[in-house]
Amino acid sequence: MEGKCIIFSAPSGAGKTTLVHRMLTKNLGLEFSVSATSRARRGNEVDKKDYYFLSETAFREKIESGDFLEWEEVYAGQFYGTLKSEIERIWQKGNHVIFDVDVIGGLNLKNYFGDKSLALFIMPPSVDELKKRLKSRKTETEEKIEMRVKKAEDELRFSKDFDQVIVNDVLEVAEHTAYESIDTFLNQ
Repeated sequence: MEGKCIIFSAPSGAGKTTLVHRMLTKNLGLEFSVSATSRARRGNEVDKKDYYFLSETAFREKIESGDFLEWEEVYAGQFYGTLKSEIERIWQKGNHVIFDVDVIGGLNLKNYFGDKSLALFIMPPSVDELKKRLKSRKTETEEKIEMRVKKAEDELRFSKDFDQVIVNDVLEVAEHTAYESIDTFLNQ
């Protein structure tokens, strides 16, 4: 069985992961696609649950063998990607796939899946608010935060290429908007 795909993309800190987790609690038949990454684990992250954590060498080997549906070197030496086997696993269970991916990865998935996908861009209310959210995480250095903010400013220009833009100013409003869009898409 081939299901549908829900793609959440946003600059880091916009709230896409929070919204994805909330959508997974709804009765929508969604299952999270665990991405692969070559970055180090943060905090309490768990291998094969939060990400498939791979060394940079192992990630490059999987690229060479064609194991990825899409992949990107998001920061120097830090790769993220979607394994083909992950999508097959979810569809075989009869579920729809929900993705939490960076902006370019989201566009690549949208292009790959076409009409079988709904691509949602989660927009921060402002770049200043985004910076504030990244700082409040207390997981990264000031230098990393500045790097993420600069990248976010570039990513915001791609919002027009998504099926829908949801401004995450009030979380409950963004959650309701996302739920309504996904429910409509899955039932058409």
